[in-house]
Amino acid sequence: MANHTSAKKAIRQTAFRTAVNKNRMSRVRTFIKNVESLPTSATAAEALNAFQSAQKELMRAVTKGVLNRNTASRKLSRLHARVKAVAQ
Repeated sequence: MANHTSAKKAIRQTAFRTAVNKNRMSRVRTFIKNVESLPTSATAAEALNAFQSAQKELMRAVTKGVLNRNTASRKLSRLHARVKAVAQ
């Protein structure tokens, strides 16, 4: 266990950041699942709306430093391919 005041503060900050980042990642995963779980009977508009909201969340996670930019781009690319398949 840390003895110095600064080390104790660093532990508190790490715990807080971990909780916040865990919450943000959970939110991102929820939006991704919403797109992935679209039924094949979903309309193109529904698929596009779900994709756009997921895109917004992924980019927000990148801005907040939770996700790497390339990781988010890869996930968006795969989601977009899935949305295109539903739309056709």
